Amino acid sequence: MGRKPRFTDDDFLDAALRVIARTGAGAVTVAAVAAEAGAPVGSVYHRFASRDLLLARLWVRTVRRFQHPFLTALADPDPDRGATRAVRAVFAWVREHPHEAAVLLLHRREDLIARWPDEPGSEPTTLNDAVADALRTHTRARFGRVTSVALERVTFALVDIPYAAVRRHLAAGRTPPASIEGTALAASRAALDT
Repeated sequence: MGRKPRFTDDDFLDAALRVIARTGAGAVTVAAVAAEAGAPVGSVYHRFASRDLLLARLWVRTVRRFQHPFLTALADPDPDRGATRAVRAVFAWVREHPHEAAVLLLHRREDLIARWPDEPGSEPTTLNDAVADALRTHTRARFGRVTSVALERVTFALVDIPYAAVRRHLAAGRTPPASIEGTALAASRAALDT
C-alpha cells in the first residue's frame, strides 16, 4: 500500500494564497510556496508543473468558491429576492475573502483555456456552466421564458453590474466601500425592471 501524501494540492494552493496576501501575486514562486507550506520544492513541482499552472489552479478554485454563494442566493424561488440576494452575495464574499477576491483578477477563463488547453483539466471550459444555467433559470422565472434579450438583461443586472462595482476596487487593492453596494443593487433592480 502506498504512503499517504504529506501535502495536498489545497495545502499548496493555500500556501500560495498566503504569499499573495502578504506580498502580492508577483512574489509567488514555487520556492516561496514550498517554504510557506513547509514542503520540499520538489513536492510542489510534483503537483504543479509550473508557478503559472499553480496560480491558474488557485484561480479556478477561487472562482468556484466565489460562485457558490452567488448560485445559492440566485436559486431562491422568488426572482426579486433571489436577484437581491445574489448581488449582495457578491459584495459579502469579496468583503469576507479580500485576498481570494484579488486572485480573481489574475486570469480570464478564455486566457487559461488558450494557454493550457489540457493541463488544468476541463475545469476552465466548464467553469461558468452552473452560472449560465442559473441565469437561464432565473430568466425563465422572472420573464416566463428565456429569450436572448431577457437573458442579456439578467446577465447585465446580476453579473456585469456587481462585477464592475467591485473590480475597480479590487484592482486597486481595496475592499469595495459599503456605499456602492446599495448603488449597485439599485442599478441591478432598475436593469431588471425596465
